[in-house]
Amino acid sequence: MPLSTFRDRFFTNWQLKTNSYWALLKSLGLAMLLYTLARLVFYLFNYPFFAHVPVGRFFTIAAGGLRFDLAAVLYSNALFILLFILPLKARFAAWYQRALQWLFISVNALALAVNIADSVYYPFTLRRTTLSVVSQFKNEQNLLLLFGRFMIDYWYAFIVWALLVWLLIGLYKKIKYDGPQTKPAWLFYGLSVAAMPLVVYLFIGGARGGFLHSTRPITLSNAAAYTKDPKEINLVLNTPFALMRTAKANVIKRANYFSNEETTAIYTPVHVPADTLPMNYHNVVIIILESFSKEFVGRYNYWLDNGNYTGYTPFLDSLIGVSRGYEFSLANGRKSIDAMPSVICSIPSIEVPYVLSHFSGNRINSLASLLKEKGYRTAFFHGAPNGSMGFDAFARLSGFDEYYGKDEYNNNTDYDGIWGIWDEPFLQYVASTVSTFKEPFFTTFFSVSSHHPYKLPAGYQNNYRKGPEPIYETIQYTDDALRKFFKTAATKPWFANTLFVITADHASAVIGHREYNSLWGYFSIPVFFFKPGAGWGSFEPTLVQQIDIMPTVLGYLHYDKPYVAFGRNAFEKKDRPFAFNYLDQRYQAFQGDYLLQFDGTAPVALYNFKSDKLLQTNLLTDLPDTVQVMERRLKAFIQQYNNRMVADSLTVQF
Repeated sequence: MPLSTFRDRFFTNWQLKTNSYWALLKSLGLAMLLYTLARLVFYLFNYPFFAHVPVGRFFTIAAGGLRFDLAAVLYSNALFILLFILPLKARFAAWYQRALQWLFISVNALALAVNIADSVYYPFTLRRTTLSVVSQFKNEQNLLLLFGRFMIDYWYAFIVWALLVWLLIGLYKKIKYDGPQTKPAWLFYGLSVAAMPLVVYLFIGGARGGFLHSTRPITLSNAAAYTKDPKEINLVLNTPFALMRTAKANVIKRANYFSNEETTAIYTPVHVPADTLPMNYHNVVIIILESFSKEFVGRYNYWLDNGNYTGYTPFLDSLIGVSRGYEFSLANGRKSIDAMPSVICSIPSIEVPYVLSHFSGNRINSLASLLKEKGYRTAFFHGAPNGSMGFDAFARLSGFDEYYGKDEYNNNTDYDGIWGIWDEPFLQYVASTVSTFKEPFFTTFFSVSSHHPYKLPAGYQNNYRKGPEPIYETIQYTDDALRKFFKTAATKPWFANTLFVITADHASAVIGHREYNSLWGYFSIPVFFFKPGAGWGSFEPTLVQQIDIMPTVLGYLHYDKPYVAFGRNAFEKKDRPFAFNYLDQRYQAFQGDYLLQFDGTAPVALYNFKSDKLLQTNLLTDLPDTVQVMERRLKAFIQQYNNRMVADSLTVQF
């Protein structure tokens, strides 16, 4: 076939304004426009709650909200999009187009309805409605009466919704398309089939909130990236998105094991400083290492391999030797998104990661927010592309002033191609950037290089001892990067006045010894504290956990105001060591030598995790007194956590 003939056939009647794919884009754009109008209605209806947000800033927030609107529009219109792109000539028939029209109008009219309804419901909850509303009203016997009363009291909201639906119908009817616009038939079917993967790819990227490998599907907490105040999160979000993203999330409910007074007597997360010593304005640097299981660190595992185990972290081993370390140190979760609230805010994950929960917009205190009040400069460092894992959003939510990611590093020659800037150059960047800060400062660094697929920079492939899995070499690489970071930091004037906290986000999925393939091994990570010149060198045979970091740091600094933290000051001997995590629908409590498993109703297992490392002997019936003591404390812990989460009481109000 001559090229000119193919060109003529391909472009026969090809009119962009009547092309079906262009019509699809215009349809989705119409839905986005109406979501923005619904956000404006939400803002105007609730202006007294957002009086601090000027109109200009509202539109900046609304621009950030487009990301969440796009996800909601794509999710809710998934069937419409699929029917629109099927490689069938029938989709150009009048009956097919009418069916698509009413599907689109029905779905988006419903989405507008929940958005507008939330505009008048917001003053009662002060948060976007999530699926928890289903359980809230499921036992009501007079739902029709309540709905009728709602329609009468908020008639103006119904009118606004009707106007938006009128606009939806009128504008959608103006979107015209015809076809097939390509001839012959084989060309139409070939192009239609070829277009489907592209549409699916764009759909997935839009629904997830990005196309990068390191991008997690956006959730409610990501809205904090576009706000200055936690309340503004509700302006960024839309209600359909909030409903859909909490559809599978467990709803944290109030617990009532004890009276409020009895619960507080057993356990309280409210810390009231007792000493009157002046505050120590030491700098604080927290280092969170990706997937650094305690198993990798030789100092913790002197008992492995008949005492011959050396581990893969020679620098960390040397640092622990001059630090305050703990033989039994645990993570409070199994994911990176569990670690951020645990380490920075002393908020563990129960049932569902805090940042994915219905309550991720709650007021919280953190090391960043509390130290900022004392004049500290606060910054978070993560070498991944900005937005990765939602860390920038949570950093803002928890009070960090500044965020330094791959964008700020601004040198792609050090990019690993997947997760972020290699740890060695990025840690040097951290050292040089921090050196420009006025003291005191609080910073957190989160590493990336020990993440799957466990790559090493070019030229480093033969630098480290091989292990059973590729991760062992990347663990050594990051350990070496830390050695070089501390060598650089030691030459800086701020170094001697700095408290360093070294921990991991979670244990690795790679397990080399069967002892770590256990209910305690799944959470075993390093947690230790280093202060240059402090003369430390202790390795205590006791428990410490991620949520202990915040109260320990504040205690060391002699912070003098009450705050909420679910952990304890590990330097303070009066509190009996206790650790907590959640796995497979069971709560786990560690105290003394024992691990107690609890299903929410009754204890199901008790193990001596120190002497019975493989957890083969259930002591539940043998030690009833131990079970009772641990059960009471665990129940009080759960009750404090759940009830404070539901009541938005994670801070001390003055």
